[in-house]
Order: sequence, then C-alpha cells, then structure tokens
Amino acid sequence: MRDLLPEETRERRHLAERVLAELDAFGYGQVLLPAFEFADVLERGLGALDPSEVLRFVEPESGEVAAFRPDMTPQIARMIATRLRSRPPPFRLAYEGTVLRRLSGRARKRRQIPQVGVELVGEGGQRADLEVIEVAASVLRAVGLEDFVIDLGDAGIVRALLANVTDANASRAIAEAIGRKDDVEIADRMNEAGVDPSVVVALVRARSIEEGARILDKTPAADAAKRLIALTAAAKSRGLGAHVTADLSEIRSAAYYTGMLFRAYARGASDAIGSGGRYDDLLARFGAPMPAVGFGIDLDALALAARAAQPRSEPRVRVLVVGDEGKARDLRARGVACAFRAESEGATEYARAWGFTKIVTEKGEEVP
Repeated sequence: MRDLLPEETRERRHLAERVLAELDAFGYGQVLLPAFEFADVLERGLGALDPSEVLRFVEPESGEVAAFRPDMTPQIARMIATRLRSRPPPFRLAYEGTVLRRLSGRARKRRQIPQVGVELVGEGGQRADLEVIEVAASVLRAVGLEDFVIDLGDAGIVRALLANVTDANASRAIAEAIGRKDDVEIADRMNEAGVDPSVVVALVRARSIEEGARILDKTPAADAAKRLIALTAAAKSRGLGAHVTADLSEIRSAAYYTGMLFRAYARGASDAIGSGGRYDDLLARFGAPMPAVGFGIDLDALALAARAAQPRSEPRVRVLVVGDEGKARDLRARGVACAFRAESEGATEYARAWGFTKIVTEKGEEVP
C-alpha cells in the first residue's frame, strides 16, 4: 500500500482521464464499484487469481465474511446480472479503481494495484475480440505509446492439450511450466501424470506460429489454434500489424479464460501493462449466462511506459502569489493555478518544495 504525493496524484489523474476519455469514445460507459463485497460474490468469479491472494475480513454487524476486491470483473458480472438485467446486451462498461491482493510471491511488491478496464458482455466471436484488442491499442496510443506489443494467445489450446490430465494440481503445475517454456519440466510432469508430452514439448519449442499450427494440426487443439491464427490475421488487417504477435503456447488460467487472451507490453515497464481475454463461463455463475471479453490496465505500469515514451515536458504553470491576495484571485479567474502566501520570507523554499513554477510579488515575477 502506498500514498501518492501531489505531483504523483496529478500525473495519475491525468493518465486515468485520458484512458477513460478514449474508452468513452468507443461507447464504454463508466461505472463505480464498491471497494469490498461479501466474499462469496467475489470468489464466485475469481478467475485467474488464487483464493489465497484475497484480503478477507468479518463484517462486524452481520458476521458475514467480506473481501476487498482483488479483481473488478466479478463485480461487473454481479451488476449485469442484477441492476442491469433489464437492459439489452451487449453491455459496454468501463471502470477505474484500486484492487487489493495479498502478496503471493517475492516478485510482487504491491498489494494495491490501480486499474482502468473494460468489459464487453453479451457478444461473442471474433468481431468482439477484435473490438477489445482495438480499444486496448487505441488506449495505449492515446497516452503517447507507439512502441508497444499486444501478445495474443488462446486458452483453448492448452486446455485441449491437458484435457487428459485429471489431477488438478498436476494440470496447474504443467500449465506453469508451459508458461515458462520449460520443456524439461513439462516432459517430467506430464510423464508423471501418465500423459504423452511430445506435442506440448514440440509446441513450446516451435520457432513460429506457423510451425506450431502444423504441430497441432491433428490434435484436439487444432480448432483453437486456427481461431488464434485467424484473429491475428484480422487484427493485422486492421492496421495493428506492427503491434500484434501471437503465441500458441500462451497459458493463463485455463479454468477462467475460454478463448482469446492477451498481454500488452511496452518499453519502460518491467511487466505487462495490461491483460485480458474472453471468459464466456463467468456470467453463468451469476445467473446470467452470456459471452464476455475484456481487459484491465495497470495504471502504475502504464505511467512508467508513458514516461519512457515521451520527452520531458515543460511543467504546468503553478503560481505562488506573495502579499497580494487580490492578484491571486485575478489569476485564478483567468484559469491560472494559484496559491496565496502572506509572508515573503521563505517563499522561495516553499515554492520549490510544492512545485510552483513562478512566484509573483509586488516587485514582479521570479522563478523559484
């Protein structure tokens, strides 16, 4: 958990507003969601998260177990299944807020993750998948990123290849090894599970998506592989060729995602700045079965990438007026950010500490 100082807060708000404005341009209406809910609501749609990552507490009045939201998608599903149920699909909803997760490994340094995202619910197929990919690319461009990659996958591929692994723990361990492209561990674990590892090992060793498709051609994963190749080609035909890649062995929570999935990367951020995919099974858990696809963007990671992509800009003009409160009012009326200080002593040090770019006194203007 951490605080944001004034200058960090200004940067975060500016970034979030640019993202939300772009989402609004695509017809996504913003909703506000509660910071916590009863645990059973959130856990019904945890998806890619381990239950151990959820921060729980006992609600004192009812004695019910509540949880801080680790993900906003289950809340969107709950809202659609209840308060929005009378409206016709598809639902295009955007959100902004903070999710809270327990530390699940040494690599994660934060529990508090600021997010902006979208959910397109009630429309399936390639057309909806393409819309979400285009929206994600448009958002990244809107904040000044040009050197970014959207890496596509399809959860159906690995799900089909591991269908004969009946032990859930073994399946999870194999999937993690696939994610690391560790062919030795894949072979060892699949042999332990009594399943032939040859196709999966060959897939993670494939040098291209075309080679991977040939490996999968006569397997249960063939249809999902063809679906991913067709989606990649369609995305490139819409002008995203410089940004889209595909990975047939991409795997993230096959129990949650049902089709297309992706991660977005950009220089300056050490991890993915956004991720998402298709999760057609989730809404049924809330009594409103329908297809769904969406993504979320980590605003902290996005800020790092945006800083790396843009030359340092001139600071916003913020004026400290010393001794003349009427002058301060006049500047504010003209749209200038302005604070008033009665005493001149210490004004320069104060202006430097709080990011004021000019000091106005009876003698004129000066730069602190």
